[in-house]
Amino acid sequence: MEIKHKSHFQHTSNPKSFGFMSDGKEIFVFELTNKNKMKVEITNYGATVTSIKVPVQENLVDVVLGFDSLQLYLESYSLPSAPYFGTTVGRYAGRIQNGTFTLNDKTYQLAKNNNGNSLHGGSNGFGRKEWTVTNQTSGENPSITFTLISADGDENYPGELQIDLTYILTEENELKLEYKAVSTEDTIINLTHHSYFNLDGHEGNVLDQKVFVDSEKILETDPKNIPTGKFIDLHHHKFDFRTPQNCPESIDNSFAIAKTEKAVATLFSPKNNLKMNVYTDQPSVHIYVGGNCFDVLKGKNDTVYHKTSGICFETQNFPDAPNQEHFPNVVLKKGEIYSQNTIYKFENIS
Repeated sequence: MEIKHKSHFQHTSNPKSFGFMSDGKEIFVFELTNKNKMKVEITNYGATVTSIKVPVQENLVDVVLGFDSLQLYLESYSLPSAPYFGTTVGRYAGRIQNGTFTLNDKTYQLAKNNNGNSLHGGSNGFGRKEWTVTNQTSGENPSITFTLISADGDENYPGELQIDLTYILTEENELKLEYKAVSTEDTIINLTHHSYFNLDGHEGNVLDQKVFVDSEKILETDPKNIPTGKFIDLHHHKFDFRTPQNCPESIDNSFAIAKTEKAVATLFSPKNNLKMNVYTDQPSVHIYVGGNCFDVLKGKNDTVYHKTSGICFETQNFPDAPNQEHFPNVVLKKGEIYSQNTIYKFENIS
């Protein structure tokens, strides 16, 4: 597969203007709707999911955090801790120790944008870039494909990388994410999706919602949340979610998961009787509770977001894997294809 620089795809069923970048480029929001009236809105700024409205009884409940305008997404990166609401995270999701890694006997220095480490692709990661819509389908199982060309040397990562991300809304109320990427040089890659879910709607908190994670161990981390290379057995651990329990007030941990066709994680709202199942082919799901906007920015519908507003299920490879030889491979060889698939499926439980 060779890199093809795709032009803008014109079949975009009435996208809505979302605002303008600092360079004057207009950003849009695109909508996918299925026969059950479930609706997903995604903007080409960061290939970011801004809204997921799920039918619950007679209502549509918006189950993800976000903002009403592009301007607020831009401003969110100036908060004390950027929330990355709904964004596509890359070139490398999670932390890389000291912002350095060695590939083919060459050491690369990345931006240190988190306590002396590199986080979520650096200072100007994929969630802050304008993506191009390169395909869109309507009818049953509508979809939209966003493409990004990340230049050789972008955030000091090697190789020009083309990423194609397709969102598919199925008639079974699944939001499927299909990632493909190819590089002109050997590079490292770890992509993830960063929506904050709240099955009761984005106004309250997630503390009464039940979390299940099919994992026997989490990555041990140091005080800066960098993996030590060891694992912690979850037997008798407070984060053993193999028996569903209430969402914790604070968590920022990577759970190791085995390859399976079953759901690797679930979130359930007893209030709405709504369940979300997470499926992935990745070796980890990083669980994070947050959404704090520090009383600086307002969320959708002027909602005040706080530190327990939502929970993330970031399906990905291990953080700092480039510096841990026994972690799963994150090197994408020149010309080879990176592939990742994740599904968020919503079910009404009677």
